[in-house]
Amino acid sequence: MAIPGLKKADHIGFTVPDVDLAVEFFSAHFGFELAYTFGPFASDDTWMTDHLNVNPLAEIKKIAVMNANSINLEIFEYADNIDRNKVAPNNADIGGHHLAFYVEDIDAAVEYLKKQNIEVLGAPTVMTEGPTEGETWVYFMAPWGMQLELVSYPNGKAYEHLTNVRLFDPR
Repeated sequence: MAIPGLKKADHIGFTVPDVDLAVEFFSAHFGFELAYTFGPFASDDTWMTDHLNVNPLAEIKKIAVMNANSINLEIFEYADNIDRNKVAPNNADIGGHHLAFYVEDIDAAVEYLKKQNIEVLGAPTVMTEGPTEGETWVYFMAPWGMQLELVSYPNGKAYEHLTNVRLFDPR
């Protein structure tokens, strides 16, 4: 049984070292639009721990909310007033994550990233068997060390012939 009234995913939230840099990055390279910003926010009791699972002394400097076409981004910047991890986790770490973006032409998209001096990790990987056959993907890095991914599957993926379950399809 699912959560009563559940509809769809609303946003992805993540923390960056510089919210203005992140907004510029996602605006310039993805065409995402800034809807609003707010902050700062801090509390003199345990509210930050009770509601956000962070140090009670943590201070949010700024939050930016962007329209990312099929989902919203909620981007946090915390102040350096507490001891915290300032290195982005990699995919193997607990809490590791990445955002993936669908593109029609992965080679053109990779060429664009490289011309913008955005680090691309290896060459695109073409899936030739299994449920993801038909997909090509490549990881790349945001300026602050967050892992991102480009994916493309213009003719779909093999899993579509194996099950009636359908994943969200951005095509």
